[in-house]
Amino acid sequence: MELLRAHLSRVRIPEPTNRVYKNECCISFETPRSEGGLFVDLSSFLAFGKEYVMWNYEKTGNPVYLHIRQRKKPVSEDRPLKKPTLLAIGVEGGFDGQEPEYEETYNIIILPDYISLPFPSVELPEKVRFAVDAILLAEGAERKQQLAAWTAEKKKTSAYALDLPQINNGVIIPPSGWKCCKCDKTDNLWLNLTDGMILCGRSNWDGTGGNNHAIEHYLEKNYPLAVKLGTITADLEAADVFSYPEDDSVEDPLLAQHLAFFGIDFSSLQKTEMTTAERELDQNTNFDWNRIQESGKDMVLLFGPGYTGLANLGNSCYMASIMQVVFSAHSFISRYYREHSLKAAFDLAPADPTLDLNTQLTKLGHGLLSGKYSIPAVEVDVKGNCSDDTLNVKQEGISPRMFKSVIAASHPEFSSMRQQDALEFFLHFLDQVEQANAGRSDYDPSRCFKFFIEERLECPSGKVAYNKRADYILSLNIPLHEAINKEQLDAFNKLKNDKMLEGQEIEEIVRPRVPLEACLATFSAPEEVHGFYSTALKGKTTAIKTAGLTTFPDYLVLHMRKFVMEEGWVPKKLDVYIDVPDVIDITNMRSKGLQSGEELLPDTAAETSETTIFNANEDIVSKLVDMGFNSLHCKKAAINTSNAGVEEAMTWLLSHMDDPDINDPISNESLDADFSSVDESSVATLISFGFQEHVARKALKISGGNIEKATDWIFTHPEETDPVPTEATSSTPMAVDPGVPDGSGRYKLMAIVSHMGTSTHCGHYVAHVLKDGRWAIFNDRKVAVSLNPPKDMGYLYFFERISS
Repeated sequence: MELLRAHLSRVRIPEPTNRVYKNECCISFETPRSEGGLFVDLSSFLAFGKEYVMWNYEKTGNPVYLHIRQRKKPVSEDRPLKKPTLLAIGVEGGFDGQEPEYEETYNIIILPDYISLPFPSVELPEKVRFAVDAILLAEGAERKQQLAAWTAEKKKTSAYALDLPQINNGVIIPPSGWKCCKCDKTDNLWLNLTDGMILCGRSNWDGTGGNNHAIEHYLEKNYPLAVKLGTITADLEAADVFSYPEDDSVEDPLLAQHLAFFGIDFSSLQKTEMTTAERELDQNTNFDWNRIQESGKDMVLLFGPGYTGLANLGNSCYMASIMQVVFSAHSFISRYYREHSLKAAFDLAPADPTLDLNTQLTKLGHGLLSGKYSIPAVEVDVKGNCSDDTLNVKQEGISPRMFKSVIAASHPEFSSMRQQDALEFFLHFLDQVEQANAGRSDYDPSRCFKFFIEERLECPSGKVAYNKRADYILSLNIPLHEAINKEQLDAFNKLKNDKMLEGQEIEEIVRPRVPLEACLATFSAPEEVHGFYSTALKGKTTAIKTAGLTTFPDYLVLHMRKFVMEEGWVPKKLDVYIDVPDVIDITNMRSKGLQSGEELLPDTAAETSETTIFNANEDIVSKLVDMGFNSLHCKKAAINTSNAGVEEAMTWLLSHMDDPDINDPISNESLDADFSSVDESSVATLISFGFQEHVARKALKISGGNIEKATDWIFTHPEETDPVPTEATSSTPMAVDPGVPDGSGRYKLMAIVSHMGTSTHCGHYVAHVLKDGRWAIFNDRKVAVSLNPPKDMGYLYFFERISS
């Protein structure tokens, strides 16, 4: 006790604003439930496992810790399982995580000799007691980053409900016996609340559901709201009302009035159909996407190094699937596991290692690859006996809360508990890794995915221009017309139509089967670029664009564009199989740069820059003046949009009418300042694509800061770009960046990320990875031998270069 009093100056009482860690070690995945428990530093409020607490003592000299241990209470064999009624976790009616109960004990530990004092105890100094009480009462920082319970968002009141038009056309809806007005469907029926039409719902990706007649009716008539028949009861709040323009389930506060208009007495109706939310809940309960998850098969679970599962933190499967694949790449294994110990990472970490990406990636790498946490989750019954059936016992895995917190800190969507696009997360992750290793190209593992694309533009003059940009993924269109099973598809569609006329469901779905080779061909296929400014012709024309790769990455990532927009901006997922071979060769996709006999478009960038900045196009100015705008303002608009056109100038003018310097005379200084006043992060993004800084700034200024429009402008104005030196007689171009890998164009398939659901922002993601000569499935915590990996159903395909 005297020793503790001697160290009181190193003890702090946490304030409400302090981050308190008490559920997980900041450098490992040890928790209070681990064998050695968890040690909370009473000065920094960081937590450490038993193996790592001495590292903190040696680094900081902080000697006093709260030791927390949790021991699982025995599980009753007859504990009932409740069926969920809400799409939620950790709330009444939600999914029961079957979380066991734990007994918790506390001690005060003084290092370096691990002197232990019991807590609670009135003999402890008051400052220590206050500090520990505050820590135990505090909401753990880990928990603040991840909601303990999440629920489907509450439906919003539709903006169309209060003023909904209803047509008095004499329609009276009977209490039963409904049928689609355009086919024989008698289920999944929707009543349009404007004209009373009863129509079937959307067709699901697997061929089930309706025939899209309700959505087609909306696209034709623009009548916004529909209610699902069979969900209307005396409890009107439970009725399923859908708003087509808002593309979501909504509340209709006047639903009773809208139903009465068509003679519907809702008080007597019974529920016969599942709502959209209930159907989603049913999918989450059953997880019955059999093919991708390989459900219904006796799967051999895998344990050990490289086979550690990741706990789902609430719609975090997009992150889990990507990280399992990333940590199968040699560069990430080397950077954050083999060549970087936890001790080295902690020594290099800032005062709070939970906020450092490299530290948390090292922690994650060791957690996934060491095998330390890839062990069966043992159940203990009330008699104290342990289950020995390891073949059917899932592992506890690890919960990557701290990693998710730091990787999502700069991204509001990834910080949420909503489902996200795995592709967007992959690109965001690589961008963050690149920034975290800036200035150390030899340390940056993200470069194993990086490559350069060269686009060749040829105008009618026969002269050409070349543009280079960096990328991490090859995004491929899916040419359905290249399907190799057209005869079977024709027969299926005929049978489907016949069955529909008879009011029957079709049992077996036939999907288009497109070869990956055809998808790769679409990337390099010639494409027309309209509005291209030719410096040879001194005017806009149509150019032909082709593309190729100037470097081949160590790992090639192919993104299949399965999500497209139909007429009316209705999103649709292509229901298609992709025939993906185990080995591909993309050598023919290498771009060879300027070839012998080719002539570059004239380089008039400097001249154009002079005339563009100081001379406004008189035709553009006169047309704007005719519209009633001030002549000086019109000249500024034309100059600041590089004389791109009347529309571009007007857009600039309307958004700068209130600028304080709008009436100032045109000068070099004002124009220079104007071109520099763009968002620096957008400039950095375009530079990372391989564009020059002055071109990036100009494009952003002209496009109003929109990166996508700026990119399009650069591609259609190659005269603004300084030519990249290329040997005219060389068959292989010089590397754009010496730190980017290059090599053979032969690759082998090493991983697949598959998606189940109608949108990238809902459903479920699963990863399949080729490890140790066999395929393994990584489905959150579940890791098992994959007997039949869904190679034809991937969303992202990862290929590893075959070394020569």
